[in-house]
Amino acid sequence: MHLSRRRFNRYLIAAIGVVALPAWAKELVEGRDWKPLATPQAGDDPSKIEVLEFFAYGCPHCSDLNPLIKDWAARLPEDVVFRRIPVTFGRKAWENLARLFHSLEYTGDLDRLDQAVFDALHERRERLVTRDRILDWVADQGLEREAFAKVFDSFGVQTRLARSEQLAERYRISAVPQIVVDGRYVVVGKAATRVEDLLMIADELIAKARAESQTG
Repeated sequence: MHLSRRRFNRYLIAAIGVVALPAWAKELVEGRDWKPLATPQAGDDPSKIEVLEFFAYGCPHCSDLNPLIKDWAARLPEDVVFRRIPVTFGRKAWENLARLFHSLEYTGDLDRLDQAVFDALHERRERLVTRDRILDWVADQGLEREAFAKVFDSFGVQTRLARSEQLAERYRISAVPQIVVDGRYVVVGKAATRVEDLLMIADELIAKARAESQTG
């Protein structure tokens, strides 16, 4: 598999990060590494610790984080559930991209094409900003254009999009990527120098939520 220099450096840094933890990582500090959510939110499954990643395909930092957070999520323990929530911030282009995410999820093509969307936008600078451009792109990826268009415009996808917008509003998301743990803790990472540090903070917040649920 061919890797761009940017992608190669990203994975190299991730590998180094496994053994080279920053000094501040020994103890997380409220306000520097994390903050409490102003209004705690209940997850869909009270028996699980829910981790939400609010992201946007148009965000370059989300693109850098995506392959790392997917690998991280695949290793989460059974008591943790991970969900990704696309946000739009009222931008029509980002709304179309959020609709693309939900459509790919609906058709079962998200795993195959999720990173490809980021790469198209940030590696090849393709302007996937309109419905027609997006439909042309998915056709180039081997999907049937008209069938995908029906999903893209469907009530089901519209409902998912509205749900994402409601969650972003409830969690008061003002920037992406944003990771929220257990509906209570927001990863801040002011001392973080790498995107990998955000996941390390999330790990510590998961442990904190687990410990509190066991003693509460």
